[in-house]
Amino acid sequence: MKIRYRQGSDGFSAVAKVYGPGEHGIDISRIDKDAANVVSRLNSNGYEAYIVGGAVRDLMLGKIPKDFDVATSASPRQVHKVFHNSRIIGRRFRIVHVAFGQKIIEVSTFRSIREHSQGRDNCFGTIEEDASRRDFSINSLYFNPDDNTVIDFNNSLEDFRRHRITSLIPLDRTFDEDPVRMLRAVKYSVTTGFRLRRGIAVAIRLNAPLLQTVSTSRLTEELNKILSSGFSAPIIEKLRKFRLLVYVLPCYSVHVPNEKLRHSLEELDRKVMLHRTDAKTPEVPGAMQYLALCSPLLIIPDSGFSPAEAASDLLRQMKILISPNTPPNHELEEAVRKFMILNSLEIPRPPKKPVSRRSPSSRRARVRPIPGFRH
Repeated sequence: MKIRYRQGSDGFSAVAKVYGPGEHGIDISRIDKDAANVVSRLNSNGYEAYIVGGAVRDLMLGKIPKDFDVATSASPRQVHKVFHNSRIIGRRFRIVHVAFGQKIIEVSTFRSIREHSQGRDNCFGTIEEDASRRDFSINSLYFNPDDNTVIDFNNSLEDFRRHRITSLIPLDRTFDEDPVRMLRAVKYSVTTGFRLRRGIAVAIRLNAPLLQTVSTSRLTEELNKILSSGFSAPIIEKLRKFRLLVYVLPCYSVHVPNEKLRHSLEELDRKVMLHRTDAKTPEVPGAMQYLALCSPLLIIPDSGFSPAEAASDLLRQMKILISPNTPPNHELEEAVRKFMILNSLEIPRPPKKPVSRRSPSSRRARVRPIPGFRH
């Protein structure tokens, strides 16, 4: 292990621990080649760059990350100049998406503490400031695939060794700043098997009502991550125990715990994990995830309903169950169609496309070619 120092007006001070190969335990073969390429190209252009966040957390746990994010000292415009296959997105905090086919590597610039305290998020800082703004210790490691080192500003490796999750932002402020962190804390405790430090658990119970202030789009995003995590059944059960589920899925929470719901989500988790371990197994689409969430609670419409009326009623039931979340309509409609097939219900026929009737004068006269004559 090495120590990273920073020079200040009063001399040098230690700011981080640097762990080399054989010390951090990351298997370099699990690194996405495109993510490593992004880091290497930014480093070779004179910028500091690292793989960060959930990807490093999963690598530390011996898992293959689903997504890879990069943090860098380069500004969004500088990143965009390095990668022609990129675009700058966002307004609240600008980031860069570097595209490799269908895959996206998200690149963000180190964030500033000073500007954040003034309510301005679209400002940049040093890696030390960026590390202090991470939500939990297990998400605050910086990995450089070029030299296979991990930089630890927050004693995070100690939390990995002790199997615990620590909040890096004071507990009297963190959930007030972003209530969604409560959902993430519960999710991380399930997916890692780590315990939440007692202060976090108490703070979650005290601040749970703050989730009422979160936008429906952000709640939907978090719900999608839970359903696609491979741990949806235990996460939803733990959200219930922390009294958070009533704010995420208020109507659904009335029916939890429920043996049929648990079995349905466990089957979803099995399929999600099978896809991750076997590339030949197809990914579970969003429609099937929402079907697994809702199908045990859906009531089959009365036999007097027409197929279209039955589909409409099932769609209404599903929207009530997942309210206030708002996934795309086409996903819910596909979930309803699958439910009707599974329950031997007649599928409504798609509406016929109107036939365009052109006037005879607008039709082109078809001229048959005359044999031997070149037109």
